[in-house]
Amino acid sequence: MTNDPSLPPADTWRALSLPIAAMAAVIVLSNVLVQHAINPWLTWGAFSYPLVFLVSDLTNRSLGPHSARRVAWVGFAIAVVVSLALAPWRIALASGAAFLFAQLMDVAVFNRWRRSSWWKAPLIGSLVASVVDTSVFFFLAFAGSGMNWLQLAAGDLAVKALMALVLLAPYRALLPRLQTWTAPSSPTLS
Repeated sequence: MTNDPSLPPADTWRALSLPIAAMAAVIVLSNVLVQHAINPWLTWGAFSYPLVFLVSDLTNRSLGPHSARRVAWVGFAIAVVVSLALAPWRIALASGAAFLFAQLMDVAVFNRWRRSSWWKAPLIGSLVASVVDTSVFFFLAFAGSGMNWLQLAAGDLAVKALMALVLLAPYRALLPRLQTWTAPSSPTLS
């Protein structure tokens, strides 16, 4: 399925409402969880954040790269506003910048690999985007803070890589159900 430019704008936004809501919810949750360390090298946010790549990849597969980028931009705006209310401004802004760079990278890499085996595009896209996201986020959020952010970033990246593998299972399971993400089709005349 690809993004159908002939769909009326209302149907396009209706089709994007679920992925936008999911994206914003995962970002806000992750911005809160990243503030809570599990140990010296890992925060809880490492487990929730990789879900953004699952949402992006399912949107890209179902509705195309244009729609996946649209979800990223709208999800970014919603999440930053809500995150500013729930997390310190530095974390909210670092999250927004890292999210945007990583999502645009994920969409581009996924699109490059989309015609390969079902698992290559989401796995390679998520891994590349995770490196970008982790580097940008931890540098902007914690550099100069006295926190051992390089150790946290290494732990975070290791969990994101593991989650990229784990999330292949729900990605595969949801592939046949992607019709529900698309805008309603017009009735056919019989």
